[in-house]
Amino acid sequence: MNLFDLSLKLNGFPIKEAEIALREIQKKSDIEFEAHIIEKKQAIVSHHLKETPFYKQLAKHVNPLDWNSIPIMTKRDLQQSLDERLSINFTRKNVYINKTSGSSGNPFVFAKDKFCHALTWALIKDRFGWYHLDFNSSKQARFYGIPLDRKGYYKERFKDALSKRYRFSVFDLSDKAFHGYLEKFKSTKFDYINGYTSSLVQFAKFLQKKNMLLKQVCSSLKACIVTSEMLFEDDKKLMELQFGIPVINEYGASELDIIAFQNLKNEWQVTSETLFVEILDDNNKILPHGEEGRIVITSFYNKAHPFIRYDIGDIGILSKQSTSKKPILEKLIGRTNDMAILPSGKKAAGLTFYYITKSIIEDDGHVKEFIIEQHKKDTFIIKYVSTKVLSPEKMTLISNEMEHYLEKGLQVNFERLNRLERSKSGKLKQFSSLLKETE
Repeated sequence: MNLFDLSLKLNGFPIKEAEIALREIQKKSDIEFEAHIIEKKQAIVSHHLKETPFYKQLAKHVNPLDWNSIPIMTKRDLQQSLDERLSINFTRKNVYINKTSGSSGNPFVFAKDKFCHALTWALIKDRFGWYHLDFNSSKQARFYGIPLDRKGYYKERFKDALSKRYRFSVFDLSDKAFHGYLEKFKSTKFDYINGYTSSLVQFAKFLQKKNMLLKQVCSSLKACIVTSEMLFEDDKKLMELQFGIPVINEYGASELDIIAFQNLKNEWQVTSETLFVEILDDNNKILPHGEEGRIVITSFYNKAHPFIRYDIGDIGILSKQSTSKKPILEKLIGRTNDMAILPSGKKAAGLTFYYITKSIIEDDGHVKEFIIEQHKKDTFIIKYVSTKVLSPEKMTLISNEMEHYLEKGLQVNFERLNRLERSKSGKLKQFSSLLKETE
């Protein structure tokens, strides 16, 4: 057995059994798969109604055979002691425990039973395998955050060693740091890059400035997988140009699985093997494919902790070409808690502001990265890192464009910083609303 698989097995995660189960699911015909989904939906609801007091309390008077009677589960529902949420016969000693990043504003600790977690890894290995990447043999250049406390730091470094990956810190994105990264790429035969979108975009900009192609520095590179943050099309093109390899878009959640992964046809294929994804309107009605709404997800295999019709906090669209076996995520629009509320009462996805501004601000040539914060309904602050102060003309153009796309009367202020603050995990939140819910 290879080192990565062995480490999972030694920690009690039955990876081989999970891989066999995954293959059996994937072998089902379209008709068999539809029946499989119905069966799994009913089975996981019945299990948690019987075995999980927390869920039985949450889902009073539901009919497992009537999917519309199943309540929507929110992150706030889960912000109580994990011990109160675990199913009978599961304790902290016999489950996998982790915590969400808190990017939604509602962090919580969650659990998976060990088979469910093994199935997550089987799924990840399967998707990476589409691009001939193997967790047991392929060397990963990892652009992620890392705990700064001694215990957490060395724990992650040990896990990196077992997983054949080298971690580049995303907390220092200076040219000096990037020069050091280049030297590592020159001396190491990396097979692929995996990491946060914003950090990799900055590395690509550095390479562009140096007129360098990463593939020429490290010829063994095959692909780059980005995760955790929005990927804009122009950023993808820049990375593919400067890295010289395909850029693959992943959408996932630590408490679930990979939710969608870019396939070889450039489609964002939803993980139908282990998850059931719905798009709902504000009244919790299921929307037809092609319409925009809240992404709500059910995990079929987690018997230790319920994630049933779980509102993940994102807004998206399923393609009209979706089938039960192969749903396609057409678009991920942003987080529900990143909605901007304007003076008129109009709502807009926060990333709208970011996208409008992005096309202008990056033409400047000096701006490295930026974020937008909403402080009042009519007041926004653009915080940016740049080698030069934005010109008054550029500031006026940005303000005018935001008003053109949204509404009149908006006040846009600018603040130049030496660096932008990232979360403890290293992620960068492009848009944040600091309004109170009552505003």
